[in-house]
Amino acid sequence: MIEILQVSEKELVTLTKPKKNCWINVFNPTEEEIHKLKKIINIPEELLTSLKDIEEIPTIEEYEKFIFMIIRTPYNNLNDDYEYYTVPVGIFITENLVLTLYYHENDVIPKLKKQRFPFRKTQLIFKLLLTSARLYLTYLSEINKKIYAIEKALEKSQKNEAIMKLLDIEKSLVYFSTSLKSNGILAERIEKERILIKTKEDKKLIEKVIDENKQAIEMTKTYSSILVNTLDAFASIISNNLNIVMKFLAAVTIIIAIPTLIASIYGMNIGLPFQGSPQAFLIVMMISMLGVLAAVFIFWRKKFF
Repeated sequence: MIEILQVSEKELVTLTKPKKNCWINVFNPTEEEIHKLKKIINIPEELLTSLKDIEEIPTIEEYEKFIFMIIRTPYNNLNDDYEYYTVPVGIFITENLVLTLYYHENDVIPKLKKQRFPFRKTQLIFKLLLTSARLYLTYLSEINKKIYAIEKALEKSQKNEAIMKLLDIEKSLVYFSTSLKSNGILAERIEKERILIKTKEDKKLIEKVIDENKQAIEMTKTYSSILVNTLDAFASIISNNLNIVMKFLAAVTIIIAIPTLIASIYGMNIGLPFQGSPQAFLIVMMISMLGVLAAVFIFWRKKFF
């Protein structure tokens, strides 16, 4: 899908053909669409291949007729509210336009489309980076709330489903941490080498990107630590609960064994006490009950129950 857009302070206009200072947004292009794009920008095949790789790392490279960037953007899988991951977005900056190209759905481009600002190529690029960093912060806040909700659920019942949700979140935080660090290195390189920085406003925007990216990295570290501690705590709780159950079952087994032992002894074909008494059965039952009560009392004092 190819969109040709023109951003202004008032509206986002869809154009029928490219013009100077426009934004071309391309998602999962077909071979025919790639052929059309190559008439606008001669994109090398290896760059298209790199964008298809969901693990591609952020980079910035200068070519003869354009600058090429890759950033990693966050995505929340709507099929699973607890699954977050990151995907690459390619950016091509020419003398006349900006082209964004990606093969995997992301949540940053739709948010950028809703923003209104005076169009400049560098402004669009830095707004894209800033929107991505802020979306990471938004998703990290959501993740924190979900961790808290799962903790509350686990206090009532240690179900495997809740544990698996925590593991999904832990995996998401690893993706976020890796991508944020890579994006941070890219942003710092842009600032240090003054790539694409044309005005004071550009400088302020890239500084904001770096600051918010660092904040997101720190939040990711914090929530990862909280999650690891939570998983360790619940592993200890589950182990402790298992020990309690095993102690209870051991106590019950011993208590049941007392009347079984007495009944086995009085089942022998030898001379036994009270065997000639008409109250023999009652006496044996009373002895068994006394043994059971004594065992129950001992275990109660030892806090086995």
